[in-house]
Amino acid sequence: MKVDLAVYNNSWYNPGNSVKRFLWYFINQIFFANGFFPIYSLKVFLLKLFGASIGTNVLIKPCVNIKYPWLLQIGNNVWIGEQVWIDNLAKVTIGNNVCISQGALLLCGNHNYKKSSFDLMVGEITLEDGVWICAKVIITQNVVCKNHSVISTGATLNSSTEPYFFYSGNPAIKTGERIIVN
Repeated sequence: MKVDLAVYNNSWYNPGNSVKRFLWYFINQIFFANGFFPIYSLKVFLLKLFGASIGTNVLIKPCVNIKYPWLLQIGNNVWIGEQVWIDNLAKVTIGNNVCISQGALLLCGNHNYKKSSFDLMVGEITLEDGVWICAKVIITQNVVCKNHSVISTGATLNSSTEPYFFYSGNPAIKTGERIIVN
């Protein structure tokens, strides 16, 4: 067997109204992906307008790309750094006091390389309270980052974590305990 992209079919996948997706594309490009637009309150307002659930004190830096805000839930006191890409083909839930650092990728979609039709696969991502996603981290679908876990710079996380542990590498593995002190 060989891959045959001519038979690829993701007609089952419907991320929302096509007019809404069209409008969001331009809003995302102008106000989020743009490097010259740091007004946090307007970004939060626009995300809510398009169906996102957003808490208080959410800071979204310039050059952030969000696929579908209606599939996004963000808690309180969340920082999202420059060039973060939330490719939320499925629901992404971000808890309270979460930091997502520069260049991180949250990827809810992938393809089934075992099938000749290269089928689309989607799954949710959850970042529980106190999680730190360091710079250039990749998180794939069906992953839950448990409370206060840390995914270190450049790691690729494709399985869920335990609370209060560090993860690093590709694929990311548990490398130490996170102890928080005052």
